Amino acid sequence: MASNSGDVPSGVGEKTEKGHPRKVSNFSEASQVENRASQDNILDGEERERIEASAKLENPLGGLTAEQLGQRGEEFCAKHGFTSEEDIRAFRLGAMIAGNMNQYDTIDGLTAREREVLDRELTHRWSNPPMLYAVIVICSLCAAVQGMDETVVNGAQGFYKTQFGIGDSNSQRDSWLLGLVNAAPYICCAVAGCWLTEPMNKVFGRRGTVFVSCLISAAACFWQGFTNTWWHMFIARFALGFGIGPKSATTPIFAAECSPPKLRGALVMQWQMWTAFGIMIGYVMDLAFYEVPDLSGIIGLNWRLMMGSALIPAVLVCCMVYFTPESPRWYLTKNRHLDAYKSICRLRFEKVQAARDLFYMDTLLQIEKETMKIGQSKIKEFLTIRRNRNAMLASEIVMFMQQFCGVNAIAYYSTEIFIDSGFSTQSALVASLGFGIVNFLFALPAFYTIDTFGRRKLLLTTFPLMSIFLFFTGFSFWIPENSTAHIGCIALGIYLYGVVYSPGEGPVPFTYSAEAYPLYIRPIGMSLATATTWLFNSVISLTWPAMVQAWTAQGAFSWYAAWNIIGFILVLLFLPETKEKTLEELDAVFNVPLRSLVRYGIAEFFYFWGHYILRRDIAPPKVPSAVDPESLKYHEHQYSKEKAHDATNRV
Repeated sequence: MASNSGDVPSGVGEKTEKGHPRKVSNFSEASQVENRASQDNILDGEERERIEASAKLENPLGGLTAEQLGQRGEEFCAKHGFTSEEDIRAFRLGAMIAGNMNQYDTIDGLTAREREVLDRELTHRWSNPPMLYAVIVICSLCAAVQGMDETVVNGAQGFYKTQFGIGDSNSQRDSWLLGLVNAAPYICCAVAGCWLTEPMNKVFGRRGTVFVSCLISAAACFWQGFTNTWWHMFIARFALGFGIGPKSATTPIFAAECSPPKLRGALVMQWQMWTAFGIMIGYVMDLAFYEVPDLSGIIGLNWRLMMGSALIPAVLVCCMVYFTPESPRWYLTKNRHLDAYKSICRLRFEKVQAARDLFYMDTLLQIEKETMKIGQSKIKEFLTIRRNRNAMLASEIVMFMQQFCGVNAIAYYSTEIFIDSGFSTQSALVASLGFGIVNFLFALPAFYTIDTFGRRKLLLTTFPLMSIFLFFTGFSFWIPENSTAHIGCIALGIYLYGVVYSPGEGPVPFTYSAEAYPLYIRPIGMSLATATTWLFNSVISLTWPAMVQAWTAQGAFSWYAAWNIIGFILVLLFLPETKEKTLEELDAVFNVPLRSLVRYGIAEFFYFWGHYILRRDIAPPKVPSAVDPESLKYHEHQYSKEKAHDATNRV
């Protein structure tokens, strides 16, 4: 009996008949299955909500008739206090156009002038009111401020490092302190500056944030010109980060929210282009002030003017920004619809255009507020939802590699590199200017190449080339210094590197990150992407002098050349193409197991080798995609491909 009693389960089952314990087990298993099914239903429900959110954000007015849209436009006017018959007409027609911008010509009631303006949006996308171009000028100047902030230190450090007692190239202490001073603004951006963007925008608005950040930048540049110790310079440059961080995050948003849909992508690209222009102007300022002599009682006037010169475009922005209208979308977030309408009317030729864009903005804003309530914490969803996790991995790869491809080691230290290779100081500044010119000129083709060749192909092409040119540059230091080939090959390698960087890793990371994430978590994703690039920017700035001292120039350049090889492998295995894909297609390419992406990358490498190198007639591998038929059926009305792809609408 004892032995038998030991086999009987304790509790409820111990007094049952022989078969009952098994029934309890069956009941328990059934409960577990039911619980799992219930959890799966909850997850399916949340997944369906996410799919619905993506569909609504892509086409929030899908499925509505022209009459329904017109009625919504009139309801919008009644709700927000628009009483003028002209405005009510504009919102009624604007809502109808917003429902399908490709078929506005089928809508009755538009004047000949309104039809002409709507036609020109497609045929002449750069034909816009002067006030919109004023906003573009402001944003371009902000980008130039950032570029100058990054590179005026390139020439100035050659002078102040000696004056501050941190110029001994054989001292580890001096190398690290020089790197720390240069990295100060980027450390500030990563740990504080970028994270102030949202609260500053809430309080000051887009214009106010641009004004305050440029004011901080101007004050910090002025401050840098009056420093006399390395730690004082560190503090001044750290303060500069409070201007760089919010400005770099807010300015593209300000431009995008003021621009017509067809122009947004181009303006995002312009940020990168005008930053490259500012980098070039920074080198110009270094060269312009090189021979300025010291005045009585002022030691190092030349480098002080170099550091202070970046305040000029910042002051221009501060003087001009309040002559432009505030972002209409920011007014909407504050429930100031009348102000939003006045603002956007200054940015469009016709009221119908303004009403269309404002109505569409408000519709998207309401849907975005709804999506914030979906499922669990948005931050947690980065790791728990495969589609988001894969997008985050891809975005972080390109943002990390934008720094570890080595470009900012050259941008911040090119003058020191050229001096070490045998150039005189003035010749080194001229050579640095050459790199700035190359960087700017070859950023221009990116307007064409990024949407023609695609993001993935550009990176897979440019990473190996950047690696080759960095190895070439580093190995050129072994050429005897008495040979003209020594400095010639070093300069050539750096310039060729700039040629392939500018249309590749220059513009791709921000564009890729902006479209990889689902819209309902995109703001968090872009904050993470921005913080990542500034964090590793500071790492580059901090470590380069010590790395050159420890490994020599050959080892330092080879280090980043090796990282470009790693970047090629990471892109090959983990980055799906996003060129000209709708939100539905992006969901499909990112919502696949990582092993599928890895297999595809390996297969694509061998296909390229076999088809293009060995000239074999083989079929290309199939791009992995996870398409849920039920989801597509559920949203068959919301999902529709445009007659002509336009990826700029998503940015």
